[in-house]
Amino acid sequence: MAEENQKQDKLNIELSEEISEGIYSNLAIISHSNSEFVLDFIKVMPGLPKAKVKSRIMMTPQHAKRLMRALQDNIQKFESQFGQIQELEGNSFPMNFGGPTAEA
Repeated sequence: MAEENQKQDKLNIELSEEISEGIYSNLAIISHSNSEFVLDFIKVMPGLPKAKVKSRIMMTPQHAKRLMRALQDNIQKFESQFGQIQELEGNSFPMNFGGPTAEA
């Protein structure tokens, strides 16, 4: 009986080849309502004044809180293995990535 419960508790997760390549994002915008959180992942390119949302994830507040805890746990594990993650000074996003502005 316990063996049957273990089999039922497992989740078979499938990852397609296309999805396994991932989407690079260097900016995330998070918004919420009383029933959901919306995470927009964006790739900003140097010298370009416009950027597109590359992926949007919507989840319940409960799932958002679980995600936050999982990220905290993984950041702690990462830093214990590789050292403190250095944050940029200030809260502004470097729109030019520290390099020269592109010209055509």
